[in-house]
Amino acid sequence: MARTDERFREAFNALLTICEGLKVGETLPSETQLAAKLEVSRTVVRSVLTRLDNEGVIQWEGRSKTLLRAPRKGDQLATREEGLSSEELEQRFLDWILRFDVPPGTPINVTELARNWNVQQHSLQEFLASLSRFSLVRRRKRGGWELLGFTSDFAIELSDFRTVLELNAVSKFAQLPDDAPIWADLKKLKQEHLELRDQIDTRFHDFSLLDERFHNTIGGVVKNRFTAEFQRVIALIFHYHYQWDKKDEQERNAAAITEHLRLIDALLTRDEPAALAAAKDHLVTSKQTLLASLGIHDFA
Repeated sequence: MARTDERFREAFNALLTICEGLKVGETLPSETQLAAKLEVSRTVVRSVLTRLDNEGVIQWEGRSKTLLRAPRKGDQLATREEGLSSEELEQRFLDWILRFDVPPGTPINVTELARNWNVQQHSLQEFLASLSRFSLVRRRKRGGWELLGFTSDFAIELSDFRTVLELNAVSKFAQLPDDAPIWADLKKLKQEHLELRDQIDTRFHDFSLLDERFHNTIGGVVKNRFTAEFQRVIALIFHYHYQWDKKDEQERNAAAITEHLRLIDALLTRDEPAALAAAKDHLVTSKQTLLASLGIHDFA
């Protein structure tokens, strides 16, 4: 199954799930909102809406998308059989934590998650075992797994290590040649930051995924086998805890976007000192946010 077709099928099934939460006669969100929720382009969203309209699930006229009937089991499209890759599983785990506000100490139902994510239970068990090395999860005495919290010392050590890795990446990024393809990626990231900033009132929850892509893009310029695994774990922890403290979440995300844009602009102008200064300031903010979440949830 081609990747584009697979993405369409996954988006189609995901939108059916959204429709299941609506009553007949209710309207669906805008194309932009659906693209953000489904993590696909608006082109894919339009293709999905077209098929739903053709099958009589919705009536799509201009900007109006009205649910005509409740989705049926037979509406779901078959997806690939082999399940998730390790990278996709990691992303699903992170998204599960962020979107459903899973608190520390929560038991992990491996059977249910494996079924929902179309992954073998042994693969999920192996993934959780890999996270246990970094105190993200632990085995329960009576079997199974649970999520863990973190101490202030853990957060400080992790933040300090993250600073070393990211400042090194920023320095290397600023020294890349002008014809490096990643500059186009950075310009696209800037545009996405600007769009999210303009829609922050309704889309501030979407910042976590953009934040992850931003830091992955910066860190991705360093090809070092010893830091790759740590980068993934750092991302998991920071994105997880960044969402725990819901107080002033919109304001914090808006401020983080401004900090990202400052770093992006410094990199685009090849101003390494300014980029390093912007990165340091942003990492200090991230560290403070992480420590604040620990304090609020009394894990220190």
